[in-house]
Amino acid sequence: MDLVKRPRRLRINSIVRDMVRETSLDIKDLIYPLFVVQGDNIKEEIDSMPGVYHFSIDLLIEEVKEVRDVGIPAILLFGVPSYKDKLGSEAYSEEGIVQKAVRKIKEKVPEIVVITDVCMCGYTIHGHCGIVENGQVLNDKTVDYIAKIALSHVEAGADIVAPSDMMDGRVAAIRKLLDSKGFVNTPIMAYSAKYASSFYGPFREAANSAPQFGDRKSYQMDYGNSNEALREIALDIEEGADIVMVKPALSYLDIIRRVKDNFNIPIAAYNVSGEYSMVKAAAKMGWIDEKSVVLEILTSIKRAGADMIITYFAKDVAKWFTTL
Repeated sequence: MDLVKRPRRLRINSIVRDMVRETSLDIKDLIYPLFVVQGDNIKEEIDSMPGVYHFSIDLLIEEVKEVRDVGIPAILLFGVPSYKDKLGSEAYSEEGIVQKAVRKIKEKVPEIVVITDVCMCGYTIHGHCGIVENGQVLNDKTVDYIAKIALSHVEAGADIVAPSDMMDGRVAAIRKLLDSKGFVNTPIMAYSAKYASSFYGPFREAANSAPQFGDRKSYQMDYGNSNEALREIALDIEEGADIVMVKPALSYLDIIRRVKDNFNIPIAAYNVSGEYSMVKAAAKMGWIDEKSVVLEILTSIKRAGADMIITYFAKDVAKWFTTL
């Protein structure tokens, strides 16, 4: 008699299911994004991102302490400046919002890993990620500024810098400048495959960074392309990236998998604002169970090959894990 194949044998018992599970999500896999603004005693919820806030530096410190206490190892810091100009000068100012926040975090919560987003879009009056002349974003001129911003973050105490501008050659420029200033041990987490995505809408409200004309398709990637992502990542690795990122995550699981299969380098995936807000909205309507959906989504990102996940759900997940 032919034996019946019974894969269900390993699914019947919850303990056995855990024993044979191929992919596990851990608090240490998570990075928590935070938005810091000028002022005092500010904690204002972002309308399109329930549960995510703008913090002034004084209250940001309390939030970072809570992040540390629930076991999340790192934050990704975004600054929302009070002043903008054509050159995004607050982005590289010693008294810029990110620089002041980093110094205070490293003073008060030195054990947290501080990753800083390095870009110009939130700091320029036109909302583009670089220097604009005659309606064009200039690549090489922008790269000089991106490196300058990264250096200012590291001088303030940032542990890792994360350039998100998608200009050609910016990783090499940052690496060269950091090394020349003695910061040879500061890693670069490059937004290497950053797609021109519609999932960034809530973030642009949070960071006040929407472009004032046109779009970002001349420098962010076309969502129809995957081979191009591998070329971009290969270039960033060659230029000195220590970690590469795929952004967004959920609609780009195939990209994460291809990167994992082709490169021996740590991979970060960004579970972006639109992905977060859709889950929050559906959960609010009672259409889905938020906790189970979030854990399924994040596990799928890890299963695809991500080593670390940047997610606005990080603090919720950490708390869920401590109550399991």
